[in-house]
Amino acid sequence: MIHFGNISRKQFLQEYWQKKPLLIKNALPNFICPLSPEELAGLSCEEEFESRLVTGSTNNNIWKITNGPFDETTFSNLPKKEWTLLVQGVDRYIEDIYHLVNEFDFIPRWRFDDVMISYAASGGSVGPHYDYYDVFLLQGLGKRRWMISAQDCNLENYLSDTPLRIMKHFNEELVWEVKPGDIVYIPPNIAHHGVSLDDECLTLSIGYRSYSINEMYEALDLPQKSESNIYFKDPIWDSNQQSAEIPQIAIDTVKIFLKTKSLPDDYFGCFVTKLDSEDDKKFSEIIASYKQDQIHTGVTYELKPLCRIAYQHSNGELLVFVNGEVFDSSNIEDEIIIDFCNTKKILTNKKNWILTKRLSSLFLIQEH
Repeated sequence: MIHFGNISRKQFLQEYWQKKPLLIKNALPNFICPLSPEELAGLSCEEEFESRLVTGSTNNNIWKITNGPFDETTFSNLPKKEWTLLVQGVDRYIEDIYHLVNEFDFIPRWRFDDVMISYAASGGSVGPHYDYYDVFLLQGLGKRRWMISAQDCNLENYLSDTPLRIMKHFNEELVWEVKPGDIVYIPPNIAHHGVSLDDECLTLSIGYRSYSINEMYEALDLPQKSESNIYFKDPIWDSNQQSAEIPQIAIDTVKIFLKTKSLPDDYFGCFVTKLDSEDDKKFSEIIASYKQDQIHTGVTYELKPLCRIAYQHSNGELLVFVNGEVFDSSNIEDEIIIDFCNTKKILTNKKNWILTKRLSSLFLIQEH
């Protein structure tokens, strides 16, 4: 679990989460990056991965972006400096990256989106920008300089005629240099600009979803609001909360955000676990090609990384959600399924056999 140095996890959740940036030095002591630059380049050559190459710098603001998949020729023709390779959703396919996300489970896991990994040559960058989501920037290899600012984070402050959303005016307020194991936390609407200080700089971006008011109204089949730039803000999370639980305070905050006194019991759980269209397509392809193997007792199985799972207590009833749907938890002890939701693992035995069979046929658990 992340070491926060001079502050507690509780203090981070109360004072920093979705409020202000934080440099966490030596957050993961003796961290060894699970993926090498060569392996990341190899992933960018595969169809399964969404990858991009960005060349350019703020010295002249001449930027170019190329979408993958790439090949060996692509990399042999790159300049010696000022370029960045970005590979999205690495946690969906690389087990060590998927398990690394457990380090961040003091934030509800259903809030998590994916892990993007970037590799940059000296001077490599994607320019100053801001996002609507939260991100932990974990340094994996080399050194990077992060420049941070809360100024001019608006839709009018972007360069025209560039393929990236790069801020036209960026006045740094904080400057941090990071090395492997350090983490920079960036909340929504905070501008950040990272520049590689080494020939080999690798950064893991652990990103969390943002929920716009229009998305949430659309999920309720209600007319969308014109203020599409308004995003849901989390309540203050309990540092002892279980990772897969949707607490009542989250439901209460949603009601306030949507200005309603009542919501369907299954609304928010289905909304936050629903796969996006691309992941839903991938999952459908997996299901179509999947042949169920015989389930054995005494074996530990694990939920597929692509799946999203959460649960909540509502009117004395346990509701479980997987991939945007209510999961049938009838005839299964609450303790068993809650433990599975939080750990995403299950050791098969007679007591949990019903759950194991349902998961196997529906959500493709794999031997761990």
